[in-house]
Amino acid sequence: MPYPEGFLTNRSRFEPGKYAVLSAEGRVVNVIPGIRGCALSILASKKLGANFVQLVGEVSAEGRTTLPYGRAEGVETFLFVMDGEGTLDVTADGRTETLGAGGYVYSPPGKGIGFASRGDAPVTILLYKQRFIPHPDPQMRRPWVVTGSVRRIDERSYDGMDNVFVRDLLPVDEAFDMNFHTLAFLPGGCHPFVETHVQEHGMYIYQGEGLYLLDEKWLPVEAGDFIWMAPFCKQACYGIGRDRMEYIYSKDCHRDEPV
Repeated sequence: MPYPEGFLTNRSRFEPGKYAVLSAEGRVVNVIPGIRGCALSILASKKLGANFVQLVGEVSAEGRTTLPYGRAEGVETFLFVMDGEGTLDVTADGRTETLGAGGYVYSPPGKGIGFASRGDAPVTILLYKQRFIPHPDPQMRRPWVVTGSVRRIDERSYDGMDNVFVRDLLPVDEAFDMNFHTLAFLPGGCHPFVETHVQEHGMYIYQGEGLYLLDEKWLPVEAGDFIWMAPFCKQACYGIGRDRMEYIYSKDCHRDEPV
């Protein structure tokens, strides 16, 4: 890493119990047991206030797991290939798929995810795990392995607006207690209203720029930023700049709240 020019700066913001914006310039590489040849940073965990763990970083042409990531009783996992010229062989519950940029896999509780670069080029990935909340109906089927690519999913208009688009990456099915979506804003596109909801989000912006309302502050955000949003934190976004803004985000769903 070269010597810095001028004063050190960092756009990251953290409001405990409310939200966090973690910009790329402040990240450090973490050693993750069972993962080799990768430069991954832990972005979210219980220490942040999140009910999930999220990592992001580069898988080199020699990168691989030596243990399935997130293989623990009651833990579900997700992997998304954000960009890069390479490909990964990704294994979940005995099933292996080759994924390039835009590809993803969900692995059901207790199975974990293994991956190995095919040696062609590096890729940037998002890794995610959380504890699964079973459906209250014991007859409900368990969630299953899901694979796909955002490049093969048709976008649909978000709340009827023709400049904001959404994709669902997992089935909208009560067997699943969470989902991942992509949300894209053309320049000038925005949420239809300021949201306050029980769902918690982990969001990674991989294209464009925006202004994001978090609690009481409008903050500039851009590609490479991670946002954690606690339940009931006020939130809304405007897409700004010349190009569309796009991010992938997690959402808990299909479950009641305990008392």
